[in-house]
Amino acid sequence: MTEDVTQEETWLTQEAFDRLSQELEHLSGPGRAEIAEKIEAARDEGDLKENGGYHAAREEQGKQEARIRQLELLLQSAKVGSSDSDGKTVSPGSVVTAKVAGNDMRFLLGSREIAGDSDIDVFSEKSPLGAAVLGVAVGGKTSYEAPNGKEIKVEVKGIEPFSG
Repeated sequence: MTEDVTQEETWLTQEAFDRLSQELEHLSGPGRAEIAEKIEAARDEGDLKENGGYHAAREEQGKQEARIRQLELLLQSAKVGSSDSDGKTVSPGSVVTAKVAGNDMRFLLGSREIAGDSDIDVFSEKSPLGAAVLGVAVGGKTSYEAPNGKEIKVEVKGIEPFSG
């Protein structure tokens, strides 16, 4: 079975790109060696059917390989630089201040990877809220349908570029 994967461009700050590149370099180099050593040490303990350490190391290896593939795809499609946000309309890399269903919210439109250790909420451009606000100007009103079928009203109050 083959899977068609279409990777869209992802906006990243230079800091986020560098951080993710370093993570990829570690995971695909020293990280792989560390996992291989753990698997080999666990294998030396004997019967693999009942060897919890071996199975845990193999599971960790699977998660690490998945993260490597995720980072490779993300970095291949990355657009590095400053946000396209002009402060007039919502775009990837914008920090949006909005009234959502009557509640004030402030969030980054983009990838969780951009925010790094920041505690700002992040919504993908593909999420219902993200798709609804994308391209909306300050003062603009829009809405989106929640999973329960309710219409959620959104008013964009402010837009600023994410500085990381």
